[in-house]
Amino acid sequence: MTSIQHDIPFAKHLGIEILPASQGEAHLRVKVLEAHTNRFGTAHGGFLNALADTALEVASNSYNVQAVALTTSMQYHKSASIGAVVEVSARETHRGRSTATYHIELTTSGSLLATFTGTVFRKQPAMKMS
Repeated sequence: MTSIQHDIPFAKHLGIEILPASQGEAHLRVKVLEAHTNRFGTAHGGFLNALADTALEVASNSYNVQAVALTTSMQYHKSASIGAVVEVSARETHRGRSTATYHIELTTSGSLLATFTGTVFRKQPAMKMS
């Protein structure tokens, strides 16, 4: 396992727990609170997207190379009610020198809530000219 950056202010604000994971992976957990819901009393799509995006941030920055999102896509499959514990797992599907892609799944009680794919740009240090 690698050291993961736990100091993500937005993740703290949402109550996201960042769990230990290997390089290129992320595991998060959060309980759905009323503040996370839409008018129907279920987890807001933006909240679920924020969870997936946070997993992308953690997994893609686990190599000590700054990575920022280029593109993301999310598919919603089920809703989650207040009190549900959402588990988020990210895994790397491709890592090149300048880009990497991650597949992320959000589940609750073993049921798939949403899937997310994100591609990041990996900022390499500038080469020294002699």
